[in-house]
Amino acid sequence: MYFLAAEGGESDHNPIIPIPEEIVVGVVAFAVLCFVLIKFVFPRMEQTFQARVDAIEGGIKRAEAAQAEANQLLEQYRAQLAEARTDAAKIRDDARADAEGIRQDILAKAREESDRVIQAGKDALAAERATIVRELRAEVGTIAVDLASKIVGESLADEARRKGTVDRFLSGLESAGAR
Repeated sequence: MYFLAAEGGESDHNPIIPIPEEIVVGVVAFAVLCFVLIKFVFPRMEQTFQARVDAIEGGIKRAEAAQAEANQLLEQYRAQLAEARTDAAKIRDDARADAEGIRQDILAKAREESDRVIQAGKDALAAERATIVRELRAEVGTIAVDLASKIVGESLADEARRKGTVDRFLSGLESAGAR
């Protein structure tokens, strides 16, 4: 091969078969490039990739932690909300019970006041009746004495007799009215 390339000279060089010096230079350059890549570039790239992986995994862990904390806060909120609803229901029930107690107190006071007013009315009515009965007795007594005086034809001026006559007459009226 070498002599084929030498025979034809530089101008007759076969493009398929490389020149040995170029192969040596290419291999040395490739070895230097691989050494530089392996020694300096790949570790640096690995550090960058690792930092990126750590950042992503850290972000995922932080997101999971935040999600767990959010779920915990949501559960606490739900528990507090349920407790608040229970407290509100208890307060409503207490208020209803208090309102019913107040209602019963007001009704009892109204009944007491009504009974008192009725009793006062009855007492006033009884006093008025007694007053009217006294006035009527006196008036009926006077009328009865005058009528009896006219019927009997004599004067019943004596007060004791007159009172006795009136009392007998009224007792007779009361016993007749009781039947």
